[in-house]
Amino acid sequence: MKQDKPLQPDAAIFDMDGTLFETDTLLIPVHERVFRTLREEGLYSEETPSVDILLGCLGMLLEDIWRQVMPSSTEEARKRADELLLQYELEGLAAGEGSLYPHVEQTLRVLKARGVKLFIASNGLEHYVKGIAEHRGIASLFDGIYSAGEYGTRSKVDLVARLLEDHGLQSSHVWMVGDRSSDVEAGKRNGLVSIGCAYARYGEGSELCDADRLIHDFRQLVDER
Repeated sequence: MKQDKPLQPDAAIFDMDGTLFETDTLLIPVHERVFRTLREEGLYSEETPSVDILLGCLGMLLEDIWRQVMPSSTEEARKRADELLLQYELEGLAAGEGSLYPHVEQTLRVLKARGVKLFIASNGLEHYVKGIAEHRGIASLFDGIYSAGEYGTRSKVDLVARLLEDHGLQSSHVWMVGDRSSDVEAGKRNGLVSIGCAYARYGEGSELCDADRLIHDFRQLVDER
């Protein structure tokens, strides 16, 4: 893993959950509501799975997440869980629940002022990803917000490739910033500088071992902390 600070890029692509957004500040109360409703509707009869399982799956596609969280459930239950999760997340965001990580907005504004084009690439649902950006007041900072839910991509690699092509970006001058192995892979396979966010990783500690650089504070993207 390289630790030298990369030169300022022409563009930076950010994951959302675990990178910009402190997901557990929203997901913990939402998780309990989802399973309470599933039981009320007769679609799930087991105890509520640990929210840590769900948090550990962040970065995956939703259909893969539910196979991990509720492996013995029916397809009907998983589809309903999709609907409830989005509904309760958007309600929570509108009510002021959920926080960005410290210094995210300020750092994004510094990068924007320096002429860096900013993007989001997330494996989440379109309305969830855009809802976070809008409700937390950062949507206007981005030149594009891409999600697997909107573009129907099967991997973060494909989603980032689509973003790069759409905006005519030269890969060697772009950062991919994220907290999961899928973000590192998306950066590497698209020829980007891969920056791993080690401040609040929801996955395994080894996931970022192939990143070009690690940061432990979001401000490290603009200074030498």
